[in-house]
Amino acid sequence: MFVIIGYVLVVASVLGGFAMAGGHLGALFQPLELLIIGGAALGAFVVSNSSKVLGAVMKALPAVLKGSKYSKARYMELMALLYDILSKARKEGLMSIESDVDKPDESPIFKRYPSVSADHHLVEFITDYLRMMVSGNLNALEIETLIDNEIDTHHHEAMVPAQAIQKVADGLPAFGIVAAVMGVVHTMASVGQPPAVLGEMIAHALVGTFLGILMAYGFVSPLSSLLEQKVDEATKELQCVKVTLLASMQGYAPGIAVEFGRKVLYSTERPSFSELEEHVKQKRA
Repeated sequence: MFVIIGYVLVVASVLGGFAMAGGHLGALFQPLELLIIGGAALGAFVVSNSSKVLGAVMKALPAVLKGSKYSKARYMELMALLYDILSKARKEGLMSIESDVDKPDESPIFKRYPSVSADHHLVEFITDYLRMMVSGNLNALEIETLIDNEIDTHHHEAMVPAQAIQKVADGLPAFGIVAAVMGVVHTMASVGQPPAVLGEMIAHALVGTFLGILMAYGFVSPLSSLLEQKVDEATKELQCVKVTLLASMQGYAPGIAVEFGRKVLYSTERPSFSELEEHVKQKRA
């Protein structure tokens, strides 16, 4: 929704200001300029990316129209889940959570938190490291190194669509210049026409530069920035899980372990200590 609102503001501000200054909006309607700029940008995008990257971009684009799922409520669900499963492991032993880890879709603990259980990647991330904790063959330092490597890989992979889109944005002003130069060439080849006709042709050519810059900084580059923000939020959630599990491995009680995880969250989504404590109590009631 905010993406659409932002685009409307961009178009309204640019075209509205142009019209208020006495400009003729019809002069900006140049479909052939759009064809040159958009077609060249699309072709360069296809050439510069593998099929895997193209698929990742197509998959990521619909997400920009959705709001962020990383809310305070989601984080409280996540930390309550971690508290429950770590409490069970502390009271009944690590082997008691083996069935929960191996079959999270059948686990009463995971079923208690549907918003978290619905995220396959997050559940897999949690259960993989709980399984290593159950095995008892790795210490906290080794698991921390492994988690950091996985988070780095996840972050790098998730950033690919944003980087690919940003490269398109970087190239659009240049393609706008290409369209403008072609328009100037066409105008120069038409020397001999009345000055009014030549002036109109030059104006049409300059629209190419305008469209390239507007598309780059008003439409495409903001999409890249938004995707980067979504990736950072997803990474922060994994870091919350990492800190909580490592605190548990180092001997801290579940209540303290989830407090470690709570403290790494962004302030805009971080629940207070009392909010989290009350939520955990309600879930266990």
